[in-house]
This record gives sequence, C-alpha cells and structure tokens, in this order.
Amino acid sequence: MSSAPASLAETPVTTLKGVGPKNAERLARLGIDSVQDLLFHLPVRYQDRTRIVPIGSLRPGDQAVIQGDVELADIRYGRRRSLLVRLADGSGSITLRFFHFSAAQQANMTRGACLRCFGEVRNGPQSYELVHPEVQYVADGEPAAVEQALTPIYPTTEGMHQLTWRDLSARALDQLQRGGLQELLPDSVLAERHMPPLAAAVRLLHRPPPEESQRLLSAAGHPAQRRLAFEELLAHQLSLRVLRRRQRQRGAPALSGDGRLQRALLDALPFTLTDAQQRVLAQIEGDLGQQHPALRLVQGDVGSGKTIVAALAALACIEAGHQVALMAPTELLAEQHLRNFRDWLVPLGLDVGWLSGRNKGKRRAVTVDALADGSLPLVVGTHALFQDDVVFARLGLVIVDEQHRFGVHQRLALREKGAGQQVPHQIVMTATPIPRTLAMTAYADLDLSVIDELPPGRTPVSTVVVADGRRDRVVERVALACREGRQAYWVCTLIEESEALQAQAAEDTAAALADALEGLRVGLVHGRLKAADKEAVMGAFKDAQIDLLVATTVVEVGVDVPNASLMVIENAERLGLSQLHQLRGRVGRGAQQSHCVLLYHPPLGEVAQERLGVMRETSDGFEIARRDLEIRGPGEVLGTRQTGEMQFRIADLLRDQDMVADVQALADRLLDEHPERVAPLIHRWIGHKVQYAGV
Repeated sequence: MSSAPASLAETPVTTLKGVGPKNAERLARLGIDSVQDLLFHLPVRYQDRTRIVPIGSLRPGDQAVIQGDVELADIRYGRRRSLLVRLADGSGSITLRFFHFSAAQQANMTRGACLRCFGEVRNGPQSYELVHPEVQYVADGEPAAVEQALTPIYPTTEGMHQLTWRDLSARALDQLQRGGLQELLPDSVLAERHMPPLAAAVRLLHRPPPEESQRLLSAAGHPAQRRLAFEELLAHQLSLRVLRRRQRQRGAPALSGDGRLQRALLDALPFTLTDAQQRVLAQIEGDLGQQHPALRLVQGDVGSGKTIVAALAALACIEAGHQVALMAPTELLAEQHLRNFRDWLVPLGLDVGWLSGRNKGKRRAVTVDALADGSLPLVVGTHALFQDDVVFARLGLVIVDEQHRFGVHQRLALREKGAGQQVPHQIVMTATPIPRTLAMTAYADLDLSVIDELPPGRTPVSTVVVADGRRDRVVERVALACREGRQAYWVCTLIEESEALQAQAAEDTAAALADALEGLRVGLVHGRLKAADKEAVMGAFKDAQIDLLVATTVVEVGVDVPNASLMVIENAERLGLSQLHQLRGRVGRGAQQSHCVLLYHPPLGEVAQERLGVMRETSDGFEIARRDLEIRGPGEVLGTRQTGEMQFRIADLLRDQDMVADVQALADRLLDEHPERVAPLIHRWIGHKVQYAGV
C-alpha cells in the first residue's frame, strides 16, 4: 500500500534540486520556506511563446516569437555602436538592434541565416525594431517546436533569474502532481461558487494553456486567481474572527453607572451632542454593560467630536467604580487628549494622570502608584502605558486613538492590564475614515460605529490649489487674514525624512515670513522642539498671542483653535490624501468661512494631480478615504505597510472587494460547521504573522 504524499506545507523548499544555501536565503527573503510557499508565489504576468507570429502582423508593444531569414547585417556608428540585422519572413521585415554583441554573434548573423527571436516590438527610426531580443539559431529542416504553455514572469529578488524561477516552479509542480496540497475549502463551497480545486488552480496559474485569456490573467480576474484570493481573504477574516471569539470568552466587568458625572459634563458643555454622537455613545454604553469585553471601532471625520464621546464613555466607566486608560500614538496627540480631559474632568473633581516616555522620576512614580492603588481614575499616555510596572487596580476601559498607528498586538497588550481573569473593554477611535470594505476586512475583530455628522455651525473649508510661483500673493492673503483678526497656519513639508532638515526648513520659512509680514507675530513648531517649548507655542497660538504658526506636519494633530481660518500647505504634492485632509481639519473649527491653500511645485505628476484635485473637490473624509484607497492601496491607507500586517500575497482589497461580504458569511459558517479547517487555513496564508492572535 503506497503511503500518502508528503504535505507540501511541511516539505522544505531546500528538498528541490537547485535550492542550495544561497538560493534558500534568497527565497527566505520572499517568505518562501516550503514547497507550498513556492507554489503560492504566483507569476505577475505572462509571455506568449506558444506560437510564431508573422512579422507583418506585429504592432508596437507586442511581445512575440518571430522567425525569419537574415537579409542584411550591418554595424552602425552613431552615438553608440550598434549591430543592426534585418529579418524577413515573407509577410514583412523587422530590424534587430544590438548594442552589446560579440564577434561570434556577428559572424552567426550572416545573410540567409534563419533566426527565431523573442522580444518587444518598438518604433525605430526606419522600421519596427526588437532591441536585444532573445535569439535562437534554427538549423535547416529543424522542426518549429514552441512552448506548450504561456511563459510565467515571477516577482523576484536580487540574484534570482526568471530561468531559475521557471526551473524551480517546474520541480514544485512535479511534486504537486503526486498530491500533498491539502484542499481546505469544503466541496459544497467549491460547488456553490463554481471554483476550481486548489491544485488545479495553482497548476494553471504557473503554466496557463495558450488558449487562456492573457487579458483576464493580467487583470487577476481569472477564476483560478480569484479562487486563491478568496481563500486568502477568508484566512485573514478567520484569524480576526478567532481572535474576536477568544476575546469574548474572557470575562469583562459589566459597567453601568448612575449617569451623575455624565450629566454634570453635558451641563457644562457650551454645545449639545449631535444625533450621531448620541447614537454612538448609546452603542458604547450597551457594550460596556455586557460581561464580555467590548471591542468597538469608532470612526469619525476630522472635527466630528469623537473625543467628547470618548470622555462620556470614560465617565460611565468611572461611575461604575473602574479605571480608564487612553492611549495615543504620539506625545503631541496624547498631550492634546490630556488637555481636553483635564478641562472636562478636573471641574468634576476627577484627577487625570499622564504617562509618556519623557515622564520619569518622582512624577512618574506618583502616577504609577495612584493607578496601582486605584486612587487615579483615568490616565492618558503613549506606548509608556504598556510598561510592566504600570499596574491598574480596576482597569475597566481602554480607549485607543488612531488605531492604524498601532499593530493589533500592541492594541491587545493593554487588555492584559485587567485585574485577574477579567479584561477591560476597548474602544478604538480613528479620524482617518476607512472605506467600509476595508474596515470589514482589516477590523473584523471589532464592532463598527460611525459618527457621520459634523457639529452645527461648521462650514466646509474652501480649498484652492496654487503653483508656488504665486507664493507672494499667498503671503499677501495671510497678511490680510491676520490683520482682520484671524489666525493662520503655514505648514512646511520636506521630502527628506530627517527631522533636523525639516526643522531647518521650517526655521528658514518662519524667518522669511516674519520679514515679509512685518508687525505680525510668527510662531514656530517642529518635531525637534522640547515638549514644554512646543506646548508653550501651541498654547500661545490658542490664546491668540501668535498670528501665524509655521510648522512641520506635527500639527496634523494639535490644539483646537476656532479662530484659525487659513491654512497654507507648502509642497502639498508631497503628502498623501489622508495627511492633507487631517491638516486641513485644523481649520474650519469656528463659525467663520475657512480656507486652505495647497501650494505645489510644478510640474505635477499624475498621482499628485489626482490627489490635489480630490482635495479641491470634496471635504468628505469618507469620500477622500475611498479615493485614497484607489490611489495608494490598502496597506498605505491602513498604515500597515511598515508593520507587515494585512500584507496579502495574492488578494488585493481594492480589486477583490466584491468578495468581502461572501468571505465574511463563509468565515462564520466554517467556524460553526468545519472548525477543524480553520487553523490550517490561517496557518497556510498567514503563518507566523498571527502569533499575536494565539492561533
């Protein structure tokens, strides 16, 4: 009796002939450790070498195999020495151009020699040309054998050539022939969705028959590609569902207060909550009353009033006798929350603590002790909240701002600060609107709430796009606004990553503007200022002691200054849509009409032109997020490009968004009906990346 074929997921890629230590290292750089990994490393495009194309039918841009006789071979001396060969097949002729050639090559290309070539057709000075084509010499009477399948072109890394990839994939496909690639989708699912079996889909994508549509393959719309993308999306969805189910199995304190503190804060506010704020607050309060941990994402556009909703949720927790931790990704954003929460909560007799990397010594010790003995009801901080010595007496609620700046595992680290077996409830806030499809996929472990209404009295910011040649006019506009008693921001952006260079550029700009705007008070903020100095400048701007604030993009988050009604963003073409939208959100917070000037340096690239056009057309954060997703792709929008999370091998959230609802429904079904398939699916597609989920 023959034994079952070895699992290709467990078979090291080093068992394939041609994978020595050097190639194993190169493959590992691409995340390829097993034969299964190699089979899931799919071609990015294909070449058709399955037929010989008549020369007379060629058009520029075609990649084709041709065969013909040499009519003429000649060396030309221009700016570069080149060998020109005219090849004809009876239907037409074409020029082969070689800049690098040996005497032997030249000798073989004599009149009457028969050549088979592959290359891309280009327009030349006199006729169509193939520049440096692949060339084969055809002996008289040799049969015209061609490739049997489309030729795959693989994504590669330094030192790995396409011939090596084709050789390795052929060896992997030989192993696949004997089995070993487990089918993890139930037969009923494949039948309902008319999907090919996994092994057949993989085989086709590595060696598509000539009749397969190259157009469909290059658009990743082939059923075999969609079959694999579907399974990968499903694995990501399952990993987050498993995470969510495990979260819900843990106990959480059921929090319901008497409303005393909430009412006191609402009475003290100079405004009333919008319907959207009230709806989201009710959803959060419903979560907090449960005995399993709430996990809710609260989305809201810039200025929609997420922070006050978070403060009211915090008060519900404090009323129930528990503590609250609010975490933000940067000191500046955390400081802004600290100011707001102290303004709102200290008058109610509540102390608000502060923990950051810069907060050391005795002050830090006092805060840590007060959290441990339960006398401090609320703490605001950065990553410093994760530190081992930070212990809470009764942590009931964790509020995380700008979730996309943290990894999932970082967000979950705070849950372990709960007392005993109980974990705190979690609210995650973001002012970066995320298109619904993306949120459904990236945050499948969270419930979703949207504050989709701006407070009354907010007027949309009018946005203009201006070339930097008209900078003087813009400076005049700033002078006029400030002399009328309003305030303005001038944001400097630099393509360099260096904070020192950015600070220098901002200092130079501030000095130049102070000269040009005599009599106006010009302030300066950048990332290299000490926290206290930064806070002093921002405070002076808020108190109208500064007319014009020159800053780097650190003011993407900052103090709320209703009197600031003009923002100038220099070199706006260098920023992404989401960042431009966040910056623009610094103005338009008062009752008067506000303006944003996007200064750019021509000529503008196509993408920059599109981005600036979107900013001019709309101030709707969700529409901007949708367009941003189209332009930049999901990894950039979610901020996960650097973290490695949500990186797909085959699926593309933008292209494959039509599958998401179906994938969600199937994830629930698999968890209920086929739980034994869940862990293998997650392991196949995500592997080590879900260690934080405990899968």
